[in-house]
Amino acid sequence: MKSKITTVLMVLLAVFITLGGTTSCKSKKRLAREAAEAEYKSKVEQATKDLNAILDDETLWSLEEKEARVKTIKDWNLQNAEVDDLIFQVEKKLARERAQKEEEERNKQEAQSVNATLEKNFTSIARSGSVSQANRDINETLKLFESPNVPVLIIIKQNAGFNDYDRPTTIENYLNYLKDQKKATEKVYDIKYNANGMINELELIKK
Repeated sequence: MKSKITTVLMVLLAVFITLGGTTSCKSKKRLAREAAEAEYKSKVEQATKDLNAILDDETLWSLEEKEARVKTIKDWNLQNAEVDDLIFQVEKKLARERAQKEEEERNKQEAQSVNATLEKNFTSIARSGSVSQANRDINETLKLFESPNVPVLIIIKQNAGFNDYDRPTTIENYLNYLKDQKKATEKVYDIKYNANGMINELELIKK
C-alpha cells in the first residue's frame, strides 16, 4: 500500500514539475515578446521624433550627423509605414542640402582661386620688368572683370565693424596705379560677381 502511495506521489510531483516548467517557459517567452515589442515601439517613436525634427529644422546637427542618423534608422529596418514615409521625405531634403553644400564649397574654392589669381597678377604687374609686360598682365587681368570701369574700393581702416575707404577708383585705374607705383600693398577682401560670373565690384584691404 505504501508503495502505491509513494508511486502516486512521485507521479504527481513529476506532473507538477512538468507543468511548472512549461509555465515558466511560456512566461519567459511572453516576457521576451513584450520586451521586443517595447523596444520596437521605442525605436518607432524615436525614429519618428528624429525624422520630424530634421524635416522641421529643429536640430543643431550638422548635415553629416543628420545623414548618419537617417542611416541608423534605416538599419533598424522597422518596416513602419509612417517611418518609411518620413525617411523618404528626409532623404530628399538632405539630398538638396548636400547639393547646396557642395555648390557652396565649389564657389568657395573658385573664390579662393580668383583671389589668388588677382593677387598674383597685382604682384606681377607691380614687379614687371617692362611697361609692355605690365600692360599684357593688365589686359589679362581685365578679362576677369565685367568692364574696365568696375569699381574698386580700398579699405584703409576697420573700426568696430565699420570700414573706412580710400577714394573709389576703377579696376583699370588701379592696375595702372600698380604699374606706376611698382608695388602691390593691397590684398583681396571681397568680390562681387554678375550673373555671368564676371567681377562687377572689387573690395581690397591694406596688407
